[in-house]
Amino acid sequence: MIITDTHTHLYSDAFDQDRHDMINRAIEQGVSRFFIPAIDSEYTASMLQLEKDFPEHVFLMTGLHPTHVKDNYKDELKHIEDLLEKRSFYAIGEIGIDLYWDKSTLKIQQEAFNYQIKLAKKYKLPIVIHCRDAFDEVFEILESEKGDDLFGIFHCFTGSLEQAHKAISYNMKLGIGGVATFKNGKIDKFLNEIGLKHIVLETDAPYLAPTPYRGKRNESAYIVKVLEKLSYIYNRSEEDIADITTQNSKAVFKV
Repeated sequence: MIITDTHTHLYSDAFDQDRHDMINRAIEQGVSRFFIPAIDSEYTASMLQLEKDFPEHVFLMTGLHPTHVKDNYKDELKHIEDLLEKRSFYAIGEIGIDLYWDKSTLKIQQEAFNYQIKLAKKYKLPIVIHCRDAFDEVFEILESEKGDDLFGIFHCFTGSLEQAHKAISYNMKLGIGGVATFKNGKIDKFLNEIGLKHIVLETDAPYLAPTPYRGKRNESAYIVKVLEKLSYIYNRSEEDIADITTQNSKAVFKV
């Protein structure tokens, strides 16, 4: 059984004491594909090191996280362009809009998001979207950029059924993680109305640990708890869920 974690911050400081052990625990559980989203230029070196340490398992993205869109965002975007000219990546992400932490940066968040979508199209790459308290704003930009060359993953999807269908209409898979296991997570109530062909698995480690680890440090091995929950929701075997969601990830990332 091959399990794919489509979104995990393995370079996070939270793993500094046991990074290799943590990754190997996940591999032992069958999690053999780790897709690594970027945050900003400060993490580039540690991401490249991860790839060097686990070349068979680690797949890198590049991008500027919306909460890190600051006054220097144009320099950060230039860093991304420089990286894309030097080497290949599997996605532009995570990118998007976050109005939970800071609404004052909305304008430059929108600009950075739009710019990075155009970069993704230029390099024929998927995008991985971060959206927090900003569905309308994200959908507005996706609407302006929609087409066959726009595709990717709506990471950590926590919206309504209507919003799920809207995201899917823009060629997005839904990234489903620990929230699906929460008592008040809500998405578990309608997920079975969405075809499995639209779903990929993720952890967002070290964040959003699934039940029974909620509130603790998340790690990629815990994706098996998400797999168990989806097996229950869809009334399919865990092997089926793992296989279908891994095939979905291959359709997005082309690897």
